[in-house]
Amino acid sequence: MPYLAFDLGAESGRAIAGTLREGRLTLEEIYRFPNEPVRVPDGLHWDVLRLFHEMQEGLRRAVARYGTGLKSLAVDTWGVDFGLLGERDVLLANPYHYRDGRTRGLMEEAFKVVPREEIFSHTGIQFMPINSLYQLLAWRQQQPGLLSQARTLLMMPDLFNFFFSGIKASEFTIASTTQMYNPRTGTWATGMLDKLGLPATLLPAINPPGTITGRLLPRVARETGAGEIVVIAPGSHDTASAVAAVPAAGPDYLYISCGTWSLVGVEVREPVINEQTLSLNFTNEGGVGGTFRLLKNVTGLWLVQECRRTWERQGEALSYGELTALAREANPLTTVIDPDHPAFLNPEDMPAAIQGYCRETGQPVPQTKGEIVRCALESLALKYRWVLEKLEDILGKKLEVIHMVGGGTQNELLCRFTASATGRPVVAGPVEATAAGNLLVQAMALEEVESIAEAREIVRHSFALKTYEAVKTGPWEEKYKAFVKLLG
Repeated sequence: MPYLAFDLGAESGRAIAGTLREGRLTLEEIYRFPNEPVRVPDGLHWDVLRLFHEMQEGLRRAVARYGTGLKSLAVDTWGVDFGLLGERDVLLANPYHYRDGRTRGLMEEAFKVVPREEIFSHTGIQFMPINSLYQLLAWRQQQPGLLSQARTLLMMPDLFNFFFSGIKASEFTIASTTQMYNPRTGTWATGMLDKLGLPATLLPAINPPGTITGRLLPRVARETGAGEIVVIAPGSHDTASAVAAVPAAGPDYLYISCGTWSLVGVEVREPVINEQTLSLNFTNEGGVGGTFRLLKNVTGLWLVQECRRTWERQGEALSYGELTALAREANPLTTVIDPDHPAFLNPEDMPAAIQGYCRETGQPVPQTKGEIVRCALESLALKYRWVLEKLEDILGKKLEVIHMVGGGTQNELLCRFTASATGRPVVAGPVEATAAGNLLVQAMALEEVESIAEAREIVRHSFALKTYEAVKTGPWEEKYKAFVKLLG
């Protein structure tokens, strides 16, 4: 009898069934659907009702495949975005996309009321204009009438859990991405929110990962044929689920959950909130198994995804494999960028943005598609090294190995670049780490897997892993010096 994971990323969503047998987890993709934001006059939105329709279709197909034998379902998504419910639980608007520009300048406005240092001391979260805190400030500033009608704020996976079960609650790992949660007290940072004039009464109770939220609403159960199976909150933030499936056997490792974003970090038992992590703009997000994820959010393969989309609009449709092949043939270590520069957050033309950044920083300007993609991939590897070194400084120890998980591990060039840039072996896999972590937390909730350690042992026995040996060289050392100088 399988579990069912709904894993929603920035480009697509999947319904993935997982069967646990004799210490091995087998995955089967049941249904895949696009996740395309929609721009209308007031901004960029997620098409949340279409997404829920597709998730119900995924559930129907799982029932068609497995009958009524599904044990449970669970949803994970990206962080920071949310929906607002009004009276009678009416969804007041389609949730905004984190790349919408309406939060521009609102971090600085917030700091005038509550200083940056105080916000960090309350939340321990990396400062990014996309954070839920600034999105809620945008609601208050730009749509106060609608905000006054709101009764409940639900993060994206919590909103889908509500659609499935009718239960309004938040899950720890997704709540921790908001910059409105206090990891020291384990509660919402209501005092800080009061100072900013934000309604903390909107925020629901917080449950730990692995909580059985409830059962499918009777209507959903009937329409999908699934029966009233249980709905579980896994590590509802997709990175929390991915990290739960990191196949590490020891403590001294760095993880990189690599996709549209790259989440680069370590697991710790207590949040690390001090002047050093503040100055480095690191983040303390909730993890599975009583942990926190001390990490840096790094712009990931978004750089390549947007280049590909731009070239497709211009009439050249190339696969990721073809782009990687072009990058492989380009000259190495010619030009680097800071992947997290604001110029790359949501440009209309990513190749032009990369070329413009190189021009403005006095570097050779990449011209061909291969040169542009190679620049992006090498720059990501160098940023991973920068984060690695800063984390080693914070922890006072060497991180001996890098575990790379997620869809980005399919890009072997990026994996090799990471091993070369960092001088650490890179263990790549599993590709479907997020779905695997989601499914294994469901098994933990139903007491069929005892612990996160056992879950990771199951991952090691279930998926093919590939190791890229450390081969740090002189050219990488020289380019890293230039990269650090570029970061200022």
